[in-house]
Amino acid sequence: MDTRSPDTRSFDADSLDLRSLDQLGDKIAELSVHLEAATGHLLDLIREFDLQGGWNNGFRSCAHWLNWRVGLDMGAARERVRVARALGTLPLLAHALAKGELSYAKVRALTRVATPETEARLLAVGRAGTADHVERIVRGWRRMDRNAEIAEAKQQHVHRALHVYQDEDGMVVFRGRLAPEVGAVLIKALAAAREALYQQARATRAEIGLVIDSVETPPMEQQQADALGLLAETALHHGIDPGAPGERYQVVVHVDAPVLADPDQPGQAVLEDGGRVSAETSQRLACDASRVVMQHGLDGRVVEVSARARTIPPALRRALHHRDRGCRFPGCGVRFGQGHHIRHWAQGGPTTLSNLAVLCRRHHRAVHEDGYQLARRPDGELEFRRPDGRLLPEVPPHPDVPRDPMGVLRAQHDAEGLVVHAHTATPGWFGERLNVGYAIDVLHPRCAK
Repeated sequence: MDTRSPDTRSFDADSLDLRSLDQLGDKIAELSVHLEAATGHLLDLIREFDLQGGWNNGFRSCAHWLNWRVGLDMGAARERVRVARALGTLPLLAHALAKGELSYAKVRALTRVATPETEARLLAVGRAGTADHVERIVRGWRRMDRNAEIAEAKQQHVHRALHVYQDEDGMVVFRGRLAPEVGAVLIKALAAAREALYQQARATRAEIGLVIDSVETPPMEQQQADALGLLAETALHHGIDPGAPGERYQVVVHVDAPVLADPDQPGQAVLEDGGRVSAETSQRLACDASRVVMQHGLDGRVVEVSARARTIPPALRRALHHRDRGCRFPGCGVRFGQGHHIRHWAQGGPTTLSNLAVLCRRHHRAVHEDGYQLARRPDGELEFRRPDGRLLPEVPPHPDVPRDPMGVLRAQHDAEGLVVHAHTATPGWFGERLNVGYAIDVLHPRCAK
């Protein structure tokens, strides 16, 4: 017979519930530490994979590969790669994460500002404070850096100068300092003026019958001087006109028809200036470009030239982009791309929607020059294969997961000698108010000087 009062029984029950909740909390904390330690190992693998270019088999970056292979969204994937790279130069933070002493959230924040010189003091911040404290310290740290950048920019503006004077021999001398953005504009303008002068010189030499290659090109410093003179003259005449951009940046390739249809056939594939390109490159360029057919006589002279026409008509192009919504290469998804003939038009492939697919520039090159293969299956779906013939699926197969994944993880950490407990990652904070300004004054190297 229980002789204890009802109040005593209720107190014991409450104590039992609190103890069980404490045990549950310890399990959560210990399991979280195991996961953080595993995340540290994962970041080591990502860094090694990134350094060795394991993702460079058709993917634009390691983050794009993680998005496709692991299922991370692009933002999280880019952040994992950034943190992994940063930890390569921050061994103290990397070790703390691998031991489960710091969470990934703390390490992610600290790597935004940490350097090998400041790593030790920031590690102390991570151990002492909560994740919220760390974020606030990092924000204050970055504000200090931005304030320093603003101050430096103001100093640059104050010290801008341009000295122009005439030397004893009558030459005009320039010496100055420009703000970075102003200097960048000047460099671009000089480049445009140099090109304009070069085009004018070519035209003049052609008119008088000079062999262009026989005329020596002046050194860069003289070209710069001539370009600056042109800038001054054209500024007084309201601007430089370097030509229509559409034609100016157009690449012209002359390809023999047999080469375009079969790369193994003899013939030429040359740029307008005489530089050679591979037959595969010419096929890629011809996939989605303007086309002009020229017929040559036996003596090599052009006897007929057809009108220029787009390989893919505008209406079909609109339908293609509406259907594909971007690059179709697995794991890519770049919204804008080029029309690719699955069976090239030079080999008899029709310019129809079923024979076209949108590929970005990188993956268009991968299919034509890097050995990747693209075909459309009978069900209408696209099929990509690696250069060795292995299938590249749109969605990668999911790896096998053991029935007790955390048991496997614990066993792996035990084998590595990693000892963790419920308070491994507990911060040393006692509840006092965080003074971010004081903390930055103490920690930031700019304030310590």
